[in-house]
Amino acid sequence: MTLLPQLLALQAAAAPPPAVVPADTAWMLVSTALVLLMTPALGFFYGGLVRSKNSLNTMMMSYVALGIVGVVWALLSYSLSFSEGGPWIGGTTNALLNGVGTEAKGTIPHVLFMAYQGTFAIITAALISGAVVERMRFGPYIAFLVLWSLLVYAPVAHWVWGGGWLMTRGILDFAGGTVVHINAGISALVAAMVLGARKDYTRQAILPHNVPFVLLGAGLLWFGWFGFNGGSALASNELAAVAFTNTFLAPMTTMVVWVLLDYFRTGRATAVGGATGIVVGLVAITPAAGFVSPTGALLLGAIAAFPSYFAIVLRSRTRVDDSLDVFAGHGIGGLTGALLTGVFAQKAWNAAGNNGLLAGNPAQLGIQALGALSAMLYAGLMTFVILKALGLVMALRAAPRTEGVGMDVSQHGEEAYTSGEGSILVMPEVAAASAPAPALTPQTASR
Repeated sequence: MTLLPQLLALQAAAAPPPAVVPADTAWMLVSTALVLLMTPALGFFYGGLVRSKNSLNTMMMSYVALGIVGVVWALLSYSLSFSEGGPWIGGTTNALLNGVGTEAKGTIPHVLFMAYQGTFAIITAALISGAVVERMRFGPYIAFLVLWSLLVYAPVAHWVWGGGWLMTRGILDFAGGTVVHINAGISALVAAMVLGARKDYTRQAILPHNVPFVLLGAGLLWFGWFGFNGGSALASNELAAVAFTNTFLAPMTTMVVWVLLDYFRTGRATAVGGATGIVVGLVAITPAAGFVSPTGALLLGAIAAFPSYFAIVLRSRTRVDDSLDVFAGHGIGGLTGALLTGVFAQKAWNAAGNNGLLAGNPAQLGIQALGALSAMLYAGLMTFVILKALGLVMALRAAPRTEGVGMDVSQHGEEAYTSGEGSILVMPEVAAASAPAPALTPQTASR
């Protein structure tokens, strides 16, 4: 017995190093591309929901995250999220992608694991833009993306997936209910409150300008979500098939329930409502995708429609201008999914997971609640601090006059839809906002 530790050490030293599995690599290459597609899809989903004068700006808020957050991820955020460190934050071992090569990370190349996780960081930050569209200036928004990626996303990702304190407590978050959706949802709510409401909010109807864009965006999001959830198995195996199937089923029931709620409440089944139901179902199944049965996914999707639907109804009666209801859809949807994971989870479907309440382990529901509450408190506080700090050195939102003209022309010098021919006269924002309106001098008629 005294020789056992030495024998185990020798066996471990003699074991072959982890090997890259070609089939797993192929699936993860596809999944990475699918998740990357979700950010442009989000741009179409959000872009269709706003007024035409702000559609390009809204879409650019998603597209710019592909560059800004992606570069920050490669330089530092990946290391802070997944390198060895303390319970709260990772280290800088992999900063500047140091040590990130073709060696195996599990059964896929390390560099591919980094890229796959980077697509999650990108879309999480882009989600927040839906709460501040039609009024936040583009420059401060870019600065916010950089700081939020480093100070909010990276720590929470480390807590849950990178060996941090929530991971060691056994939280179940298969593909990002806490890391992505609760994190972004509460940050969006805080951002909407800090910036204040749009100047036309509650004064006139603010209607989607292109509902087909909304449907296109929702469809592409669903398509990409198969990589989002199925790829989170990090292998081409049975677990990926379970997550894939649950991503297929849950949004179906959420959409059905959402359309029925719309119909019985208003007498109409709207296209925007159906698209929203799909997205909420995808959000809710995300933390549970690899831990619950297909039947559990159907039930989870049906239940998830109710809290998000009525959160949107309630929010519309307040002065909180979360423009595209990011908190109701992603925050509440992510919270619902995280908690229901603690109800429906079964080790029979994932031996690396845990049983939930219905399988005889009510403690798992408490762990899920702890993770959700911790992420909400931290992300909400840090988002408030970041925005207030940025507000000390730059104006966060456009001047009312510029906001009235539209963010497309003022922030980008472009229009999504032009009429006639000619160039756009773009005045500097500050000068245009402060200049008095030209006086009208009476002219004597010549005839």
